[in-house]
Amino acid sequence: MKLLSFEIDGVPRVGIAVDDTIVPLQVPAGRGTSPMRRLLLEHGHDLAASIGALSGEPIPRGSVTVLPLVPDPGKVVAAPVNYVDHQAEMQEDAHIDSLGVFLKAPTSVLAHGGTVRLPYTDRRFDQEGELAVVIGRRASHVSASEALDHVAGYTLLLDMTMRGGEDRSTRKSFDTFTPVGPHLVTPDEAGGWEKMRLRTWVAGELRQDADVVDLIWGIPALIEYASSVMTLEPGDIVTSGTPAGIGQVREGDAVAVEVEGVGRLEVRVTEEGAVPCPTKGAGRGPRPPETVTPVRQRA
Repeated sequence: MKLLSFEIDGVPRVGIAVDDTIVPLQVPAGRGTSPMRRLLLEHGHDLAASIGALSGEPIPRGSVTVLPLVPDPGKVVAAPVNYVDHQAEMQEDAHIDSLGVFLKAPTSVLAHGGTVRLPYTDRRFDQEGELAVVIGRRASHVSASEALDHVAGYTLLLDMTMRGGEDRSTRKSFDTFTPVGPHLVTPDEAGGWEKMRLRTWVAGELRQDADVVDLIWGIPALIEYASSVMTLEPGDIVTSGTPAGIGQVREGDAVAVEVEGVGRLEVRVTEEGAVPCPTKGAGRGPRPPETVTPVRQRA
C-alpha cells in the first residue's frame, strides 16, 4: 500500500495511491495536525487492518497537489556518516557510532515535485539521497529486534546540505532542505530494507548507487539508538544517512532519488532570492570532495 499526502480544493487530505488514481481516506477531523499525522496517531500500529473502513471514492491523481509526505513531522531524526564509503570521501575520522544522531527542522520538509531554494550565493550546497522510515507506533527504548514493529512504512528523502563549520542542524534545516516522499510504502509492499538499492541522480548524472544493507547502523539499530535518546512518535521521520557520491547542486538542477519498491522522489533547485551568507563557517567543518566520487562498478 502506498499512502500519499495531497491537497484538493484547498483542503489537505491523505489517500492511497493506486496507479493514476488516489483513494481518499476519511480521516477524522482534528486541529493542529495534518491528516497523515492523525492517521498515524490513530492507526499507525496497524494500517492494513484499518484502511478499508476509511476508504472513499477514487479521484484522478492529476487533480490534486502533492504535499510533503508528513507535512508536520514532530521531528526528523538523521544519521551522520552512516556508510563507510561516505566516511572515506569526506575524510571523516568518526562515523555514526561516535557521532550519534542529529535533528533537522520539521519545517524543512518539501513535497515531491517541489523546489529546493538555496539561501546563499557564496556557499556550497550538496545533495544526499537517503532511505527513510516513518514511525507508526510510539517507540521508547525499543530493541533492534522490535524496531521494525514501530515502522509504518518506507519513503525517500533528500538531506540537502550546506557545507561548512556550522552545526549540522543549521546547515541542513533551511526551509525546503528535506524533500520527502512521494509515498509512504508499507513494509508488506516495500519488502525488507536489507534488499533495497538506492540511487541518486543530479541533472541526469548518476551520483549515488548503494546497497542499503551496507549501512554501518542498519534501520533497526538506528531506531534502537534513536529511541534510547528520545521517544519516537507516530509521524516522526528517521532517515538512514547517505552513501558516497554527494556533490554540489546549482541553479536549475533536477535531483532524483530512487529505491525500487519504494519509488522515486524528484525536485528542482533554484538560487532565486539567494543572498550572501551571514555566518563565517565556509572552509571549516567536514571537507567534501571537490569532484563527485565515481559510482562504484557493480558485479
